[in-house]
Amino acid sequence: MPLYDCMLLLKPHVSRELIMDLAARIGKHVHMRNGVVTNIKSFDKVYLGYGIKKLDGRFFKGQLVQMTMMATPNINKELHYLNKEDRLLRWLLVKHRNTQYGADMMNEDAGKFDFTNFSGRNLYDGDDDIDDDDSDDYEEYKEEGETEKNGNLIDI
Repeated sequence: MPLYDCMLLLKPHVSRELIMDLAARIGKHVHMRNGVVTNIKSFDKVYLGYGIKKLDGRFFKGQLVQMTMMATPNINKELHYLNKEDRLLRWLLVKHRNTQYGADMMNEDAGKFDFTNFSGRNLYDGDDDIDDDDSDDYEEYKEEGETEKNGNLIDI
């Protein structure tokens, strides 16, 4: 089963109990279809980039909740009952790509990294043609009539 993130954006005045009730209902729905909810994160109130208009007003803040779950690929069609939920401003289901889980993760190369694409140069091995910043080259900054005497510019 693939891994999904279900992002729920709720109205800002919704209480924690109602948020947990909605998350529990989604979790039960996933569990009934042999899925597993692996993680739930709450980001509390977030400011939105634009107002979302609903029947009871326009909302510029919302409460963001992320549910990570392993579910069947048709979970997107099964969660469309969330469209009728009056506490939600928006919801989005995102599928994780190229995620290894289960027996695919247990191969012998797991945990080894391939560094063949990186060069052997050190970060501080620079080019030889880089100028030093410590040079006292004031010639290009001198104005006409100025000369240098003991490191100080003197106006003539």
